[in-house]
Amino acid sequence: MIDIALFGLGRIGLMHGKNLMRNRNFNLKYVYDKDQILSKKIAKKLKSSSINNPSFAYVDKSVKAIFISSSTSTHIKFITEAVKNKKKIFCEKPLDLNINKINDCKKKILKFNPRIQLGFNRRYDPGHAFLRKQLLSGKIGKLEKIIITSRDPAPPSKKYLKQSGGIFRDMTIHDFDLLRFYLVKDDVKSIFATASNISDKSFNKIKDYELASCLIKSNNGVQCIITNSRHCSFGYDQRVELFGSKGMLISGNKKENEAELYTKNSTNQQKPLLNFFIDRYKEAYKLQLNDLFMMIKKNKKPLSNFEDGRRALIIANAAYSSIKNKKSINIKF
Repeated sequence: MIDIALFGLGRIGLMHGKNLMRNRNFNLKYVYDKDQILSKKIAKKLKSSSINNPSFAYVDKSVKAIFISSSTSTHIKFITEAVKNKKKIFCEKPLDLNINKINDCKKKILKFNPRIQLGFNRRYDPGHAFLRKQLLSGKIGKLEKIIITSRDPAPPSKKYLKQSGGIFRDMTIHDFDLLRFYLVKDDVKSIFATASNISDKSFNKIKDYELASCLIKSNNGVQCIITNSRHCSFGYDQRVELFGSKGMLISGNKKENEAELYTKNSTNQQKPLLNFFIDRYKEAYKLQLNDLFMMIKKNKKPLSNFEDGRRALIIANAAYSSIKNKKSINIKF
């Protein structure tokens, strides 16, 4: 078993902690949160030890990896210190909201030859991952178009939204990464973005958007369309379509179950969509840990890494530039 330390015990951190505790490849040795009361409480649930300073995990040679799920503003600091102490790293997205901080970090840690896995969980979703395998095997010929639909059932709290970096850096960043996952050796060339607020004008007050769409073109001319919404009356709407010269691949929504009801009053009634991202991507979060294990044990390159996180933020920044300038923006990585 691999000794690991978990930093950050909010909603997503607690979920990761439970998955680590249940995974036979890991021993969750330490947990840390700036809220020490919370840290001690969660440590008991996760059968681990609470530490009041991250340095305890850094200097403990038995700890092979640091798992970062703390607030975004702490990510770069934790990554830098963990790399200096020769730890492997898992970090939730985004790396940071400031691309300059990320670029500076990249320069500082490069000499340590770091191994860093980024928390872009959708790459690990069985349905989404199956599409890439089929694409690479030539099932649909040449890739021509990627269409990603991502709609949340309801927006987060206004407190969260104010510090999230906005819809493109917080929400669409998953989709930017996913389309790069399908482009493989191709990459993003340009983006045209549009966004608006129709049903919930309170987004105007925090200078954010409830609706967003992006038209992206790759270097090879592949058209990528992303549609987002912070609200969706029928659940967590997550769909991917790959269109090629010889066919099409689709990864669809997940429901509570696949049963259908037919009566004299209606036909094809189905159970509602899963309504929470932790439920929708439950399997993906678990599969991420298998990749983390292989990175630590075999020094294998993870499916999603630091550079993927850096490039996703560059695309997100370009989306805001597109809205501001009302034109397509060329992207340079």
